[in-house]
Amino acid sequence: MAPWGWFAMSFTTLLLWGLIAAAAVLLVRNLRGDRATPGTAATTEAEALLAGRYARGEIDDEEYARRLAVLRGHAPGPTPR
Repeated sequence: MAPWGWFAMSFTTLLLWGLIAAAAVLLVRNLRGDRATPGTAATTEAEALLAGRYARGEIDDEEYARRLAVLRGHAPGPTPR
């Protein structure tokens, strides 16, 4: 077999084992149920801080609703003045 044949065979073998390892990792993650979304804890903490400001009367109903919508990713468009 020519040198390129050995290289192609070695590369294909490494690629195959890499794909098998990636599939195994994805299968284990799926079976374990690792579905935590990044930023969830930070969002709930920010919502708690916002609720505290609202409870203390630092912000009004409109501002609370607007900021809560921004935190939850439902930012309203600009309000006309």
